[in-house]
Amino acid sequence: MRFDVVTIFPGFFAGVFAHGIVRRAQAEGLVTIEALDLRSFAHDRHRTVDDRPFGGGEGMVLKPEPLAEALASLGIGPKAQDPNRPSVILLSAQGRPFTQALARELAGLERIVLLCGRYEGVDERINQLYCDVELSIGDYVLSGGELAAAVVIDAVMRLVPGVLGNEASGEFESFGAPDSQIDADRQGVPRSQHGAGGLLDYPHYTRPAEFEGLRVPEVLLQGDHRQIRCWRREQQIRKTFLNRPDLLERAELSVEDRKLLKTIRDQMGDVGVK
Repeated sequence: MRFDVVTIFPGFFAGVFAHGIVRRAQAEGLVTIEALDLRSFAHDRHRTVDDRPFGGGEGMVLKPEPLAEALASLGIGPKAQDPNRPSVILLSAQGRPFTQALARELAGLERIVLLCGRYEGVDERINQLYCDVELSIGDYVLSGGELAAAVVIDAVMRLVPGVLGNEASGEFESFGAPDSQIDADRQGVPRSQHGAGGLLDYPHYTRPAEFEGLRVPEVLLQGDHRQIRCWRREQQIRKTFLNRPDLLERAELSVEDRKLLKTIRDQMGDVGVK
């Protein structure tokens, strides 16, 4: 099985995977792990891979062009053009929970590409165009996706046949029962796991305003901060409804939030929490 990791810190993985089962699995040719330096695909002398977010706000956002070029170097194009390409996973605090059942499913794949977020996150168009699964390893905040990628690789790799030696070793562990599957639509750490009131964060966008036919939402370009706040709150509720409906049970929702949630549920079907 092969793992490709796109990161601004490729050296991080040298030490993490130089020990124990992971080292042995690589030495025996059962698993291949390659870290790709995202900055190699920046074309200015400062090797810039981030920019300020549209609509204002703190922090920086990873730009779409270097990420797209990095994926292209791995033979990965937009998912609409090649549905049979290897799976691309975005490590994101706004993602769906990573579970043992999901690790078991991923272990059945031949190749996985993992994108490590940093700063405020990854331009949402990369998620839309390239990513099959957006995953979170827990309800907490990390400085970046590298640790999360290492967790996913370790959990998946040890389920690859031959890695543990005794095939029964992984069958009776915590979370071992394959009681759920990757969602049929395969939707896939930066900053905050939750936005205000216990919701997931809203999507982030940075320059350019148009990328591979997708434009940044117009509301973020017009400078009306009240409309931007309303749009971001709606996106928080929508993303939470889609990815983590369980969080809505304890989220701090205003009357207006609940009206938005009802509208979203009516639009998308009753898959969330009432």
